[in-house]
Amino acid sequence: MSLDVNRFYRAANPSRPLQDDRCYINFSPVRGGDLVEELARPIIRLSPDEPTAQLLTGHIGSGKSTELGRLKKNLEAAGYHVVYFESDRDLEMSDVEITDILLVMARQIAASLEGTGVVMRPNYFQRLFQSIIDTLRMPVEISDVSLSVGIATITAQSKDSADIRSQLHQYLEPRTRSILDAINNELLIPAIAQLKQQGKAGLVAIVDNLDRVYTTRKLGDRPQPEYLFVDRGDQLKRLACHVLYTIPLSLMFSDDLPLLTNRFGVSPLVLTMVPVKDLDGHCQPDSLAMLRQMVLARAFPELTAGDREARLTEVFDHSDTLDRLCIISGGHMRNLMRYLFGCLRKQDPPIARATLERVIRDERNELLGLVNEQEWQHLFRAVSTRTVQGDSDYNSLLRSLFLYEYRDDRGRWVDINPILAETDVFRDWRQAHPGANRP
Repeated sequence: MSLDVNRFYRAANPSRPLQDDRCYINFSPVRGGDLVEELARPIIRLSPDEPTAQLLTGHIGSGKSTELGRLKKNLEAAGYHVVYFESDRDLEMSDVEITDILLVMARQIAASLEGTGVVMRPNYFQRLFQSIIDTLRMPVEISDVSLSVGIATITAQSKDSADIRSQLHQYLEPRTRSILDAINNELLIPAIAQLKQQGKAGLVAIVDNLDRVYTTRKLGDRPQPEYLFVDRGDQLKRLACHVLYTIPLSLMFSDDLPLLTNRFGVSPLVLTMVPVKDLDGHCQPDSLAMLRQMVLARAFPELTAGDREARLTEVFDHSDTLDRLCIISGGHMRNLMRYLFGCLRKQDPPIARATLERVIRDERNELLGLVNEQEWQHLFRAVSTRTVQGDSDYNSLLRSLFLYEYRDDRGRWVDINPILAETDVFRDWRQAHPGANRP
C-alpha cells in the first residue's frame, strides 16, 4: 500500500493531539524512566484510599498531554474514574486565581459524573450562584440547573470580561475555604463513595495546561506561577480526591522550588526533552532512532519499526534528511512535528532536503527577530555554564523555547535551541569564545 499523504498530513499536524495509538513511541528508555508508571504508582499501589496531589512539568510542547493520555488509560484500566481536562479552555491564563481553578475542576468533575448514576446535591453552590448573580448583577438566570451548568455559566461570563472577572475574584477569594469545603463535602466525598459502590477504585482529576499560566504579577508582586502553586499550593492540595496538576517549568529553576516541594510533599516530576545530543554534544543513537520512528509512525502507523525504515524513501529523499529534521528539533516533540508539517505544506513526499532547509531558514529568521540583545547575553551565559537558577530572565528563555532543558544520568543541563545555534549571532559568539563550556 502506498503512502497515504492526507493521513500523514493530519497525523503530523502539531495542533492536534495524538489520534492513533499506533503512532505512539515510548521514549521512557532515553528519558530515564517511565513517567506514567511513576505517576500511577502512588494512586494505584501506594495510597489508593488517601488523596494524593502530584505535579508534572516540562517544556510546553514536550509531550505532556500525550503522556497524560496514557496515564488516564492506565488508571481507567485499574478501575478509576478519571477526569482529564485542558484548563486553558476555561481559564484566562493571564489572570488566574485559586477559586478559578477550583470552580473549573468542580465543573469538569461534575460534568464527567453526570450520567454515571452518581447523585450530587450541591446546596452550597446553588446559594453561591444566586448570590454571585445578585451581587454582580450578571445578566443571567440560574434556577435548578446542574452543578456543571451553573459553574459554566458563571465562569464563561468571567473569562470573556476582565471587569466581571475582577469583581468575581473579589467576591470569591474570601470564600475560598468555604468553596473548598463544599467541593469536598458536596461533590468529591459523596461521589467517591458512590463510585466505589459501583465497583470503581476511586476518582482522579488531571488538570492539564496549567503550565501555560502567564508570568503576570499577582498579590505582593509575585509572579503568577509562584503565587498559585507556592503561596496558595496548600489549597490546591486540599481536594479530597487524587489530583495531578501541570505546572510551569520555570518553577523548577525558581528559588521557591524547596517551598513548592514542601507545600505538596512531593517533588514535581519532569517530562524531559529527548536528549538527541548529550552534554558533550555527541549524537545519541537511541534517541535519534526513536525520533525517527516518531516521524515514520505518522506515515506508516500499521507497520513495524523495521518495515517503516524500509519505506523511508517514500517519505524523505534520503535518510540524512530525516536525521537533520530530528536533530534540529532538539528533541522537542511539537517542534519536530511543526517542522515536518511545514515541509508537507510545501511539497508532497518524498520531502527534499532543500525543502527542509527552507523550513529551517524561515524558522531561524522568525526566532532571530524575537531575541533582543539582553536575551542573547543571557543565552550566551547559560550556554557557558549549562545551568540556570532563580532568575526570571532565564525562565523567560525557557518559556519562549530559546533555551532547552535536558536531563540524563549525568544530571540536568540547558542548551540553546538548535535553530538559534545556527544563527550568525551565535556562531560569531562561539568563535570569539572558544573556551565556552560547549563542544
